[in-house]
Amino acid sequence: MLWLFRFFSVWPLAALHVLGGWLGWLVWALSPRYRSQFRANALQAGLTFDVARPAIAEAGRFVAELPRLWLHPQTSSCLANVEVEGHALAVQAFARGQGVIFFGSHCGSFELAPQALAELYGPITAMYRPARKAWLARLESLSRGRPNLTMVPADRRGIRQMHNALKVNQAVGVLVDQVPPEGLGVWAPFFGKPAYTMTLAARLAIQNGAVLLPVSCQRLPAGRGYRLKIWPAVRTPESANDADADAALAAPKAHLLSLVTRINQAVEAIVLSQPGQYLWGYARYKAPRQEPFAAAAKPPEAPR
Repeated sequence: MLWLFRFFSVWPLAALHVLGGWLGWLVWALSPRYRSQFRANALQAGLTFDVARPAIAEAGRFVAELPRLWLHPQTSSCLANVEVEGHALAVQAFARGQGVIFFGSHCGSFELAPQALAELYGPITAMYRPARKAWLARLESLSRGRPNLTMVPADRRGIRQMHNALKVNQAVGVLVDQVPPEGLGVWAPFFGKPAYTMTLAARLAIQNGAVLLPVSCQRLPAGRGYRLKIWPAVRTPESANDADADAALAAPKAHLLSLVTRINQAVEAIVLSQPGQYLWGYARYKAPRQEPFAAAAKPPEAPR
């Protein structure tokens, strides 16, 4: 499969997006389960099918652009066709000196976002879940490591590396709308329905005083490139008043749920700003799976 990725990696972005649009509609035509989940998730978000409909082709474009994003030369910049919005927000966040947590969702080009952030604000440590297929895991290991970008697995070692990065005022990256294994999340509302949501970003913010910055990376029409947007920070006890900080110490679990809910609300705002680029077919409301490493990977409780 590596040869196929190399073949498509040299295609123009516009051509890949045309091919990806066809691929998206092919998957739509062949999978009743996908169609059902797509419609149900969009409806849960209060959207009509016509509003969410462009996401069918965009899902295919996400797949088609991966060879180009993963295999472009490490010596070349990925920012040539990337517009950046909200740069001042990142500068202000780093000025606090306690690290920055960039978080995103399954919306737009979430594979490009870590590379772009690493060029702009690196070093950055980003978490990923290694692929289970050997050929794909090998491809990931060859492609995801970039200058100023360290990809770490979703385990105790990876979490420790993220803590260490924040302690020296570096950035970390997390895709927060992935459903974590049982024990690594809480049930929090997402578009009005309970969804099992990871607590990692919230715990990192609470324990390190880091700034939580939402990020989106929207595809521009006709293969013109991308728009990387940094959104206003999510409020934490350190950025709020003393009463909020006292409440966090008195009831850490309740506060954790509150912060996770605010993170979900930030994701909702991003999705509603570009509903045609969210992966509506993702099983966001599924029950968490059980994995043997879950207990070991669980971050420690927030300090009491």
